[in-house]
Amino acid sequence: MEEKINWILKRRSIRKFLDKPVEEEKIDLLMKAAMAAPSASNRQPWHFIVVTERDKLDQLSEIHPYAKMLKEATLCVVVCGDPEEATSKNSGLSYWVQDCSAAMQNLLLAVTSLDLGGVWLGVHPNEEREKIIKDFLKIPNRIRPLGLAAIGYPDEEKEANTHYKKERVHREIFEG
Repeated sequence: MEEKINWILKRRSIRKFLDKPVEEEKIDLLMKAAMAAPSASNRQPWHFIVVTERDKLDQLSEIHPYAKMLKEATLCVVVCGDPEEATSKNSGLSYWVQDCSAAMQNLLLAVTSLDLGGVWLGVHPNEEREKIIKDFLKIPNRIRPLGLAAIGYPDEEKEANTHYKKERVHREIFEG
């Protein structure tokens, strides 16, 4: 039965990439997968910046402290959200972080399914990092960058891993 979800278990953080560009067809599929994510009240507050220019990838690798792998990656997708667009009219609460996190996870699962590799690089809630990314990519004030996905053809292999811990699963009530 586990083989049915093996493509999910194979999703690992890949930080080494071949010098081979990701095809436009695959980029389109990645965007479709990201936008297929669930969102609160179907608000879909996400925006995506697709970066493929070598110079911009190299600069991003310098301005984000944990993005050195962008010097090798041939694609970076910046997942952003509009907090106002995500705000529920009923509760007044904004679920942009949850919505964009679901989009990022869909994106990374699609990366794996297309025989690519990728890693999620956090931006939000680090305000300084958000500002640097916003300034560099000319992101409007109302839009917030959640994170970067460094993507490319992998130059490393990692075994599937579930991180499953039975003691973290509770039935009916929280016990322990």
